[in-house]
Amino acid sequence: MVEPASSGGATLIGVAAEMGLRVVVATADSGDRRLSDAVRAAADSVLTVETNDQADLEAAVLELHRAEPFEAVLPGSDIYVTATARVAAALDLPGLPVATVDRVRDKSVMRAAVAEAGLRTPRFAQATTDAELRAAAERVGFPCVLKPVACSGSIHVSRADDLDQLTAAFQRLVTDPEPDMGKLHEHRVLVEEYVQGPEFSADGYVLESGEVTVVALSRTLLGPEPDFVELGHLTPALVDDATLRGIEAYVGDVVRAVGITSGPFHCELRLSADGPVLIEIGARLPGDRIVELLRLVTGVSLPRVAVATALGVGLEAAGAFARPQARSAGIRFFSAAGRSSYRELTGWPELEALPEVTETAVYFAPGETIPGVEDCRSRLGHALFTADSPQDALDRWQALGDLVVPA
Repeated sequence: MVEPASSGGATLIGVAAEMGLRVVVATADSGDRRLSDAVRAAADSVLTVETNDQADLEAAVLELHRAEPFEAVLPGSDIYVTATARVAAALDLPGLPVATVDRVRDKSVMRAAVAEAGLRTPRFAQATTDAELRAAAERVGFPCVLKPVACSGSIHVSRADDLDQLTAAFQRLVTDPEPDMGKLHEHRVLVEEYVQGPEFSADGYVLESGEVTVVALSRTLLGPEPDFVELGHLTPALVDDATLRGIEAYVGDVVRAVGITSGPFHCELRLSADGPVLIEIGARLPGDRIVELLRLVTGVSLPRVAVATALGVGLEAAGAFARPQARSAGIRFFSAAGRSSYRELTGWPELEALPEVTETAVYFAPGETIPGVEDCRSRLGHALFTADSPQDALDRWQALGDLVVPA
């Protein structure tokens, strides 16, 4: 596995171990790529290599492969989907087609592929300079969204209602000194149409036969704009059957348009007045503990699906299906609300005592500096919970947010 930085990637290591597989983690193991203690303990061994250097990564993995052949290579986060596909090809192992893998990583290529397939997608234009930014804004119009072509976690995704806001958002990106998985932010961005409507994620998998399955549709709850900080996910989403069927059909068309041939996918979309519109799609497990929400509500283990499809074994044999444990489930992320640190999280002991709360985590200790950014890097922690219905899940998500306050 290459750089298991997301919650989905970290879960995948434990699942692979449960299945009796030996897991080697390829990682730079430094900076924002330093392995967590849990991941380090779960892996059988760690291959320390500069994972942002494709030649070095392939050479290091190939050397191990000659001594003890690998059966599969999987990405631990969306940023390394392309690198993983190329490593798999170098080892002559199954994986996403190298010729088309950029469609699920480079958002400009992704947008073009979906539009070429005749599917609804936001108007967009690419830019790397202030002059190109102005030209892109003239083409797309306002309001619009600025989005880096290859970042993750909604980093530097921002709504702009005029050129001054758009330019300011671009400047924040190009002057950000904090790396994303060991790399400074690329200055290539998309300026795209702002799509009005609620946001969802459709998570599922593709079999080698080409069959596309959407396991569940989850509602994504965002913080206040102009930023798009994900503060929660609720599974299943509260939509009617006709809307769900329409979204599933659209997602299947998007999967085929971008060329996901096997394995899991995470598709983010908005439901506009004209129907579903793609935000982005990844050929990997979802983060934000969505895999756990799906397991609780549907009984489907997407990590086991990922391993099974990579190894070419049946999903039943891999233990991918189990009995659901909850009618609904959700996750609440807690915002720093602009604070650079906190003394205590009031309400946290009460939250942990709630019977419906099944998992909690705090990302920053009291007094620790919280990054001054408005994206996933500034979230304080989370609580995962179960509920009796989608509406009950929404109510609990709100109540948890009211309960926990940084002070």
